[in-house]
Amino acid sequence: MRATQVIEFGDPHVLVPVRLPDPVAGPGEVLVAVEAVDTLVVETQIRAGWGRDYFPIAPPYVPGSGVAGTVRALGDGVDPDWTGRRVAASLDLSGGYAELVAVPVGALTAVPDQVSLTDAAALVHDGVTALTLLRATDLRPGERVLVLGASGGMGTVLVQLAKAAGARVVGTARGDRKIALVRELGADAVVDASRPDWVEQARAALGGTGADVVLDGVGGATGAAAFPLVANGGRFSAHGAPSGGFSEVDPDAAAARGIRLFGIADVQLPADERARLVARALEEVAKGALRPVIGATFPLDQAASAHRAIESRELLGKAVITV
Repeated sequence: MRATQVIEFGDPHVLVPVRLPDPVAGPGEVLVAVEAVDTLVVETQIRAGWGRDYFPIAPPYVPGSGVAGTVRALGDGVDPDWTGRRVAASLDLSGGYAELVAVPVGALTAVPDQVSLTDAAALVHDGVTALTLLRATDLRPGERVLVLGASGGMGTVLVQLAKAAGARVVGTARGDRKIALVRELGADAVVDASRPDWVEQARAALGGTGADVVLDGVGGATGAAAFPLVANGGRFSAHGAPSGGFSEVDPDAAAARGIRLFGIADVQLPADERARLVARALEEVAKGALRPVIGATFPLDQAASAHRAIESRELLGKAVITV
């Protein structure tokens, strides 16, 4: 089968098209003919060599941990009804940049007929993470939420879901195109994070008293600058690190103001729960209540271009690889 491997840690040129043996579905697995593959900022960081303490993976490896496609073959013990079904699945760190992948049946989610496989792949991770964050932070109708990095793949989902939950949504984005997108998705206000006074602008947009919930998908200095915007008794989630590191927040300072802290560990879920939340996200798409924003698609042998597009920070929403 065709695939793309990371042959060594480095810049996107280390993503190389290769031929590999076809995988075989083992007991309790299905073989999926992949049609679309999710791409994540963290996958570009891992490829570059970041996060080796967190992600036990080494070259050569096939990246891609979220796929959508059609079930081609079944392993022993799998219900025959899965044959030929359109599915989405989250993999264990790698394997998705390929024509075929073996997936445990417990990780599968059936894709509704109204949803494209490209849209399904785009939500395998971001839909699950967004739903989990809103549940963990207990966002309620009428509350004020600040979404950092609101024009990214997950940010765009968070804006839509938070607005649907009845919250007042303020997003941050950089540049006119991204700001316009976040407004289009329903944000009540959008702040240009490239402005030196963006924190003051965000505070004003939040009504002057701060946010009940801050969802930090950016990390680093941006997340740290946003922490004072959390109202006393609020919630702060530092789940993103595209800036190169998660936001560092003093737990004692948070406790003194009654602020609950959340991090990446709070969105780690077992496979069956992930599959359930993927199904919920896809149901919202089928109903027309959620729109994954895909800025560009790239064929499998141009995976390096997908990574370059993500790293350029110019892309609206997500990049998806098509097979």
